[in-house]
Amino acid sequence: MAIFNNKKNGAEERLPENLPQHIGFIMDGNGRWAKKRGLPRTFGHTEGAKTFRKIVRYCKDIGIPYISFYAFSTENWKRPKDEVNAIMNLFREYIIDVRNYLSENTRMIFLGDISELDEDLQQKIRDLEYDTKDYKEMTLMMAVNYGGRAEIANATRQIAQKVKDGELEISDINENTVNDFLYTHEAPDVDLIIRPSGELRLSNFLIWQSAYAEYYFTDVLWPDFTPKELDKALIEFSKRGRRFGGV
Repeated sequence: MAIFNNKKNGAEERLPENLPQHIGFIMDGNGRWAKKRGLPRTFGHTEGAKTFRKIVRYCKDIGIPYISFYAFSTENWKRPKDEVNAIMNLFREYIIDVRNYLSENTRMIFLGDISELDEDLQQKIRDLEYDTKDYKEMTLMMAVNYGGRAEIANATRQIAQKVKDGELEISDINENTVNDFLYTHEAPDVDLIIRPSGELRLSNFLIWQSAYAEYYFTDVLWPDFTPKELDKALIEFSKRGRRFGGV
């Protein structure tokens, strides 16, 4: 069934029928957004968090079952300490905020190595994942201290341990085996990767899961990314011919 979108010129505009099942968002451009306005980079992250909330709600409204957000990479620790602290505090605020609408039936999964986060934040993450584990309307995955190569290396170590313990034969290892040990093992592969800010790269985000994803790049900075901008990406996605290696 087609989903009706915002009105335009007095007429209702339809979103395409073939919406992606899993969208990955690379939330880029917060710092540049703030710099253009003569503001601290931390202010850009605050505005970016507001955009994040809007996009999550919109995806839920139009029926996207899986969404992933690249929030903090393994390389982002190199940023100024005050900026890192501001981002971590935004995570804390979000976890508190999401408690206010748990009834919206959204499952939360965090992707990445959370062991390097402050203990209080680790506990909040574990509690939120546990409290939402049975929710099924939408799954929201947030990548924190995440890197695609690190994820694959982590999966490889776990598989190697299984072989060492005699629980798995080397000859039985295939793509499904690797997938089973990824952070995203409970979600389908990504259908659409969206990156604002004008950069044209994945930056180590879901590199295994996006093997057959469609990519959508825009010059709009993340704090200015609106549901209408997402609509443009969805319409473009509907025009792509996805053959998955076939004819």
